[in-house]
Amino acid sequence: MTDGKKKHTISVLVENRPRVLARTASLFSRRGFNIDSLAVSTTEDPSISRMTIVVEGSDAVLEQITKQLNKLVDVIKVLDHTDEPLVMRELALVKVNADPAARGEIMQIVDIFRGNIVDVAEKTFVIECTGTGDKIDAFLGMLEKYGVREMMRTGRIVLARGLKST
Repeated sequence: MTDGKKKHTISVLVENRPRVLARTASLFSRRGFNIDSLAVSTTEDPSISRMTIVVEGSDAVLEQITKQLNKLVDVIKVLDHTDEPLVMRELALVKVNADPAARGEIMQIVDIFRGNIVDVAEKTFVIECTGTGDKIDAFLGMLEKYGVREMMRTGRIVLARGLKST
């Protein structure tokens, strides 16, 4: 990108308390930052939650976001993973039209992408697929011709590779 913008992946460790997510999201909206992806869950310590946030902007924008996040009372730690080696995944659930003539083809696509058919109905399949964002995009592209009826993606979740702890 020529304007210095890139996708930044940020982990924010926070106290696992009510309204922390709302305060964090409010910080982004008040400053005009758009969140591309947000995933939140408790960690191995039930008193701490991890937010994985993907935001697009320059390094200066990321620095501003990091400073603002660190000012929030419930924030324990903010980590920018943008240039780190990561294990990165998304989950997609996709409901696709699956008439009897197309079921074999759809099942082959699911197999190639290492997905799973998690529900079978008379005229549809619900399929789960995990992987990088690019893999999920490619999977959805292959299913388009059958008719995607509904789709939900988790957004990016990440952990640093190796011994580095976040």
